[in-house]
Amino acid sequence: MTSTFPPPISEPDPSTFTCSSSLVGPCSGCQRNTHRYGSGGLPLCHWCMTTARENWDTGVRFNNTRTPAG
Repeated sequence: MTSTFPPPISEPDPSTFTCSSSLVGPCSGCQRNTHRYGSGGLPLCHWCMTTARENWDTGVRFNNTRTPAG
């Protein structure tokens, strides 16, 4: 398996290219700009999420805590 190193923190997460600038915020782990808010947002950037998932047990699943307004 080939590991890829993340670019400098000054480079945004690729998820920011597909979302509105109002949905961009700092990653909880490294403070890199990432798609953090709104539909599809996560508190961690791509690289921090990959590291976190490597440390999770195989039974752990992402749970969306957001519910539609209604």
